[in-house]
Amino acid sequence: MSERLLICTDLDRTLIPNGPQSESVGARAHFATFAAHPQVTLAYVTGRHRALVQQAMTYYRLPVPDFVIGDVGTTIYHLGPRQEWVRQEAWEAEIARDWGGLTRTDIKSLLTDITALRPQEGTKQNAYKLSYYVPLHSDRHSLSASIEGRLRDNGVAARLIWSVDEPAGIGLLDVLPARASKYHAIEALMQMREFSYSDTVFCGDSGNDIEVLSSPIPAVLVANSQPDVRQLAHRLAKASGHPDRLYIALGGFMGMNGNYSAGILEGVAHFHPEATGWMGFSTAGQET
Repeated sequence: MSERLLICTDLDRTLIPNGPQSESVGARAHFATFAAHPQVTLAYVTGRHRALVQQAMTYYRLPVPDFVIGDVGTTIYHLGPRQEWVRQEAWEAEIARDWGGLTRTDIKSLLTDITALRPQEGTKQNAYKLSYYVPLHSDRHSLSASIEGRLRDNGVAARLIWSVDEPAGIGLLDVLPARASKYHAIEALMQMREFSYSDTVFCGDSGNDIEVLSSPIPAVLVANSQPDVRQLAHRLAKASGHPDRLYIALGGFMGMNGNYSAGILEGVAHFHPEATGWMGFSTAGQET
């Protein structure tokens, strides 16, 4: 039985029920009960910046976490006893080395003549995250090769994160230091707080979570994830030699549908059955 657990969860369409699928009644309340247990350390892992995380916490009445890994893994915050956000500067100093002394402005200037790239608003950028809008019809393979070659020639080790803003109908690109990712940031947090794989669980839903979903970290893919994400996560987890570290929520746990927070609870119970008692359910699956 684990004496403590580190629960790392994505926000949008994982904990936050902002996808088209339905949310089980009471699931978020049971997640909040679980997160409040003294043996649980909660970390939000998201592409959102600090202001958008705070906005989501208020709007969706989310539990206050102990940590926030934000900006696609380029920032780590610890939330203190008065909910003060303390930036973990050691992490940023670590990933800064990948850019070989160049700043975000320097890197932006290296890419300024690539016409397919349109810089996102200033609020969506930070010191180690350079974000662009890209037309959906763009050739990602060709663009990636061009960007990576140009940065490599200037001593920059970078990671390119591609995604899509479906409501806006636009592609998104984040240029990050090579070691800046959800996976590496979670492992850094695990080391900081002395958590092992056996007492850590990650929860996600999308392609942006694939690196963690197929890693040695025990991971949960919520039931509202897309079929192609489930297939890819399963294939990569198997290829990496630890398919047993990936759990895909099916629904049925405590009468819930496995979507969003219901899937998180289902996956945690799969890896740590003893933690079911921390979720506020009776043995009959009803609220206590």
